[in-house]
Amino acid sequence: MNYRSELKKFFTSHYIYSGARIALAIVVPSVILAHFGLLKAYFLFPLGTSFMGLTDQPGPFIRRRNTLLLSLFTFFFIALFASLVREFPVAVYLEIIVFGFFFSMIGVYGSRLATYGSIALVVLSIFIDGHLAGEHILKSSFIFFLGCLWFFVIFMIVSTLQPYKLASQMVGEHYLELADYLRIKAQYYTKDPDFDALLDQLISLQIKIKNHQEDTREMIFKTRTIVNESTTQSRILMLVFLNSFDLFDKLLTSENDYKRINRFFGDTDLLRSIHDYLLQLADEISNIGIALQSGSAFHPGINFDQELKKIYDEFFDHRSKRFSSETLEDFMMMRQVLMRVTEMTDEIKTIVTVLSQDIKLAKSLSSGLDYSKFLPKEEEINLKVLFSNFSLKSAHFRHAIRVTTALLLGYIVSTFEVLGIGHSYWILITIVAIFKPAYATTKDRNLLRLFGTVTGGFIAYLILYFVSDSRALLIIILLSMILCFSLLKTKYFWAVLFMTIYIFLSFNFLNPGNVNVIFKDRIIDTLIAGAVTFLVAYFILPVWEHTQNLDLMRKSSKSNLAYFRVIMDHFSKKHLTDQDFRLYRKNAIIDLANLSDNFQRMISDPKNQQRKLETVHQFVTTTHLITAYTTSLAQYAKSGHDFPEIDFQSWKIKISAELLRTSALLFQKDLNEQHQFDSKINPEDQVLDLLEKRKAELENQAVSEDRIFSVSHLTEIKNIRELLELIYDVAKDQRKIIEEYLTYQSTTAKQ
Repeated sequence: MNYRSELKKFFTSHYIYSGARIALAIVVPSVILAHFGLLKAYFLFPLGTSFMGLTDQPGPFIRRRNTLLLSLFTFFFIALFASLVREFPVAVYLEIIVFGFFFSMIGVYGSRLATYGSIALVVLSIFIDGHLAGEHILKSSFIFFLGCLWFFVIFMIVSTLQPYKLASQMVGEHYLELADYLRIKAQYYTKDPDFDALLDQLISLQIKIKNHQEDTREMIFKTRTIVNESTTQSRILMLVFLNSFDLFDKLLTSENDYKRINRFFGDTDLLRSIHDYLLQLADEISNIGIALQSGSAFHPGINFDQELKKIYDEFFDHRSKRFSSETLEDFMMMRQVLMRVTEMTDEIKTIVTVLSQDIKLAKSLSSGLDYSKFLPKEEEINLKVLFSNFSLKSAHFRHAIRVTTALLLGYIVSTFEVLGIGHSYWILITIVAIFKPAYATTKDRNLLRLFGTVTGGFIAYLILYFVSDSRALLIIILLSMILCFSLLKTKYFWAVLFMTIYIFLSFNFLNPGNVNVIFKDRIIDTLIAGAVTFLVAYFILPVWEHTQNLDLMRKSSKSNLAYFRVIMDHFSKKHLTDQDFRLYRKNAIIDLANLSDNFQRMISDPKNQQRKLETVHQFVTTTHLITAYTTSLAQYAKSGHDFPEIDFQSWKIKISAELLRTSALLFQKDLNEQHQFDSKINPEDQVLDLLEKRKAELENQAVSEDRIFSVSHLTEIKNIRELLELIYDVAKDQRKIIEEYLTYQSTTAKQ
């Protein structure tokens, strides 16, 4: 691992940028207040700032601004209301029920408002027992409001001064993920790789890439200044983002028989050279990502043409020694691999060219796409959408009931005097923090929260024991805050660890010598919250992942069929715009990632809820292969070449029929006999005849010493036919998998 590069990735990312902004917004006024001896009296000011900072999620400026404005007044209202009714037990229970349910249900409008709802519940937890508000309720609530307002002012200033910063960082992070994807692909060109393990890694990373693409797509396409291409910077940023999808296309293509390549070329230096070159390309993509994140100029680190020529030279040297009619197909396959590597290189060179555009030339850059069609579907913010989810069939409704139940149980347990709990708020905060709609996520966060709290507590003890200088402690608090807020989304254990450290040290500033009590309360509260969360998540209206398998399979099957058909239409010279292609590709990749994500979470469900886990895994794998093979096929469809030797119409009917049989099974429709007949037709291709003719020619012909880098027409049509055969074979395997899956479901339902 290149630790220097990894550090650059982290320190230029929007996570550290956001974390540092929140931490400084908290620490700077705290230091000023402490200087004048007012920090204890105005402790709610930095607390309000921290909550507003956590509410600010990446996205379009208008959405972020509106969410922060909503949070500003909501948090003030909750703090004031909770403080006023704290002496009335019935009212406290009612506010837990009403607020708990409403702010959990608001997640129906998307992840941004789901985060807003969660932080609103944290604010409720903080003020529910009146400990922080004290006797001066109005004054305390107003101080809290000012702290929230302070972060909003900082947000407006930073967004005005750096309007493209977050977008550039998110696009840069996307390139870093693509680099990681290529590094995994490079492992296919090593000696005897574990193909199944590599495929699982690729599928897992695709989930991450898909989620990030969706967030970045919303960020870019809904930011007016970028979409309207009003500046050179916005145009270049837009095109670099769009080019990243084309690059992902090149990375996704998986048309090669890697096992055959490994058998024939495994003992040669050629395979290792390809592996090393792909790693060089991955490093170059990483450098592009880091340059975008940091806002610095990008400087190419390798000579693409020179490095690529070395690989081609090795290929031709090897070809001159072993090429014959028997090895023809092996060398055709390797030639295709090299062309894919060349296309990948050309795509990276295009991105480099865009990044280094002359300002005058950049003003003419335009994609010509209707960006609104690429945005994820969002629920309109109206009561109809909210009330339509008031049903046990709604995952949001079930989640809201679980959260509300957990908050009620947590609060009730906190009132048991025998437990000696000083304040209830940390139990409730922990419940809100670790309770997520998916059982798997909740379970993981539960354990990470406990381990992070215990480890962070011990480290804080050691710091307080060995460090007495207040300035050194303040620096440790600041660094812990930055790391906590930076890692909250990506490394939850470490985020909790650093959170515990800065909370311990902060409380020690306010009440020196009280660390033992804080540590005991934190551990007990975390254990109680974890136990309550686990019991509620497991027993109260759980939503197990296997219940969503069928619906996600249907969506993925439908989008793959549509994607395949539109590519085949393009071969038949039917009109297909670049926008149409991108839309069908986007739908197929998103549905594949959602299905894969569902399977990953299913692994963490209880054993008795992992229904037909292996079968679902097989379906995920075959879906990935169909998408990858279709994407490989698309490269030929977009090449502009004619391939009259292939019977595309018959192949379209044959493969579509097999995919439609799978779809009919998934949607529980009657099987069409015509589809069964169509799936057995034999396309009238001329590829095999031409291949045999070429082999016969080689029997009486010396091997050419010409080093022509382009792929022959025969190699292209052979590869296209192999791709079509692979898609058909995988589609047939997938249909058999679904037959087995539905048979199991039917048997289980009868029991």
